[in-house]
Amino acid sequence: MRVLLPASPDVTDLTSLEGLAAAYAYPGLEPGDSWLRANMVSSLDGSAQAAGLSEGLSSPADKRIFGVLRALSDVIVVGASTARAEGYRPARARKEFAAERAARGQGPAPAIALVSARLDLDFADPLFTEPLAPTIVLTIADAPSEALAEARKVADVVITGEGRVDLARARAELAARGLVRQLTEGGPTLLGQLVAQDLLDELCLSLAPLVTAGTATRIAHAAEEVTERLELVALLEEKGFLFARYARSVVASD
Repeated sequence: MRVLLPASPDVTDLTSLEGLAAAYAYPGLEPGDSWLRANMVSSLDGSAQAAGLSEGLSSPADKRIFGVLRALSDVIVVGASTARAEGYRPARARKEFAAERAARGQGPAPAIALVSARLDLDFADPLFTEPLAPTIVLTIADAPSEALAEARKVADVVITGEGRVDLARARAELAARGLVRQLTEGGPTLLGQLVAQDLLDELCLSLAPLVTAGTATRIAHAAEEVTERLELVALLEEKGFLFARYARSVVASD
């Protein structure tokens, strides 16, 4: 893997997980602050999937970065439909990051936070029966009552409003629990809502050297078009895959 940007990088050794972790470190945060980054993969023509899953666009380098971004985060926010489609399981502890996580006051693995208004969830899934950190369910007060009662037995349920999940409130509730280094892995509908509500601080985008055509959704999908300018702060390359970091402003590592 090689660095294309910045021209004078702080981190040049990207052969190790430690080097990648330094390259993707969260910015320093003041008390009360949080930082929400997204990690997505896209084809050259904007598709978020190949053969129905993001896995079809991935690569070994993309998977390394995926693991590093998880290891740096306090919480992984994901839409329930994406969790079902991608077969989500609890985040695992990785010994390579144990000391660094402990030094930052983090648990052994990030929590998974599922965004779901309908609570169409399998509460016998490993996400609820085997997590290292209790799974969080971000939902609404008028969710189906039986499902809400079941969710409360196996998860940390956070009510974010009525009618639809209030993502700004959800972000604030996570931060209030000390989960300030926030990572979302989509899917496209959730990312589109975050962009539309001006809640996204950073986008880590893996660009696969593939053209897929077809009808797959792009990485961010919303009912209305929203335009937001982000700054390119880093760009890596490996075997034709590009790995970009875009942010609201230049980020300084903590």
